Amino acid sequence: MDPIQTVHVKLMASDLLSLTVWPSNPPCFTRKGRPISRAETVGMVVSREHKDKFLRFLVDDGVGCIPCIIWLNHHYLTFHDGSSNLELMAEMALKQSEIVQLGELVRVRGRITIYRGMLQITVRDVVVERDPNAEVLHWLDCIRLSKQCYDLLPAAALPGSVLKPTSRWV
Repeated sequence: MDPIQTVHVKLMASDLLSLTVWPSNPPCFTRKGRPISRAETVGMVVSREHKDKFLRFLVDDGVGCIPCIIWLNHHYLTFHDGSSNLELMAEMALKQSEIVQLGELVRVRGRITIYRGMLQITVRDVVVERDPNAEVLHWLDCIRLSKQCYDLLPAAALPGSVLKPTSRWV
C-alpha cells in the first residue's frame, strides 16, 4: 500500500479537482498514478448552504473552489442506536458546522468523495485559522510536498526495487 493513501494529502484546488477517478465501489482517486483517499486544504469560506442533514460550503484557496460537506444527520442515528460514539460524532459535527462562516479562513481535512460527478471533501475536521499567513504557508507546503513526496513514484514502483516482508509470519 502506498503511504500517501493513508494520510491527509495537502492539496490545492487545482490538484484536488484534477484527480483521476477510478470507477469502483467506493471510487478510488489517484494523482499522477498514486492513490489518494484523504485531503487537507486551507482557504476562505465563500459559500455556505445549511440544511437539516448537512452543511455544504466552498473553500476558495486562491486557485479555485473546493466543495466540502459536513454531515449533520448523526442525531438521526443516535435516536435509533443510542451509541455514545454517534452522539459524540453528532456533537462534533454540529460544533464544526457553527465554525464555518462566510469570510473565515479555515483548514479542512477529510475524505475525498464524489457526489453527482463532482469531487468534494467529506469533512473530518475544520479549524478556523487565526494566522493570516496560513494560506500562503499551505501553498508553500503543497509545492514542497508535491516535489519531494507526492510526485515521486513509490519505492515499490521503482525499477530494481525489491519488496521485503515486514512480518515474521510471511
